[in-house]
Amino acid sequence: MNRADVTHNDPSNMAELIRAFPGHIDEAVRIGMSQKISVKTGGVRSIVVTGLGGSAIGGDLLRCFLADELSVPLIVNRSYELPKFVGSSTLVIVSSYSGNTEETVAAHREALKRKARILAISSDGTTAAMAKRNRDACLTIPAGFPPRAALAYSFFPLLIALWRLGFVAPKTRAIAETVAVLSELSERYGDVEARANRALEVATTLHGTIPVIYSPSHLEAVNLRWRGQIAENAKQLAYGNVIPEMNHNEIVGWKALPHLLKSFSVVFLADRETHRRVRPRMLYTDEVLRSRAASVSVVESVGRSRLARTFSLVHTGDWVSLYLAILNREDPTPVRVIDALKHRLQTV
Repeated sequence: MNRADVTHNDPSNMAELIRAFPGHIDEAVRIGMSQKISVKTGGVRSIVVTGLGGSAIGGDLLRCFLADELSVPLIVNRSYELPKFVGSSTLVIVSSYSGNTEETVAAHREALKRKARILAISSDGTTAAMAKRNRDACLTIPAGFPPRAALAYSFFPLLIALWRLGFVAPKTRAIAETVAVLSELSERYGDVEARANRALEVATTLHGTIPVIYSPSHLEAVNLRWRGQIAENAKQLAYGNVIPEMNHNEIVGWKALPHLLKSFSVVFLADRETHRRVRPRMLYTDEVLRSRAASVSVVESVGRSRLARTFSLVHTGDWVSLYLAILNREDPTPVRVIDALKHRLQTV
């Protein structure tokens, strides 16, 4: 693969959006720090992020990243309806990049009926209009991106909002390190002709196979991000699970139909903060699968803080999905089948 291959197959320049991710974080932090956030937090017993697709993954990353710090439960809702427990003691974060995601708009209306505390985050549309009409807090983020390329804006303003509202401690140093780590990775991965490009290496290994992503539980959201990016950018299916859960069922399935198992390639997402009892599980799972899958790769996180390490894996996955798209001779930006579904739903 060379630069001409990327240019030819990426006419909308998804590569540049991925390369610019560290700068997006800087801007997203400014948004989180500068915009007004007026939410009454006294008595809040739960937090629900409601959204879909690229607008929901920021909530999932928050859920996993803050699991050891938040004193109230945080869940992500991907539905037209909210869970029964949502009420006046729930902070509902309405996340819709376009502001017009129909499931999220429906959940927003339900949150209002149940008198939940509401914080919206959107670039515009119905979500922003509803927040303004009801005098609810709304973080305004830049428009014009594919939602999956706006991850910095769906994660970092919310992280800062939760710290400004008193739910978590400040993350200033971790954010600064994250920007530095990702800037270095962008420079390294963005050169398709570089001698050592781990993202391109992994993409080449996965090409022509069905990727299966395994990770420790605290990287569950990163795992989900990898699969979503491979689906949307590379236009190919990917599957995933977490360890130790898959050790109690799925690992047994890697036996029958051996000729088909060679159509799958495994990627282990690794991190130094993995539970000490999960590490030997991952090593054993690696041993079992190396003789059964087409290939097994290990991708290690980079950085000191959990935030930097988490986003180093996210960013690597984004580059892997881009290079898989180029290898598949697919334009990574359009998602025509999703657009067709939205059009169809307008007539129903």
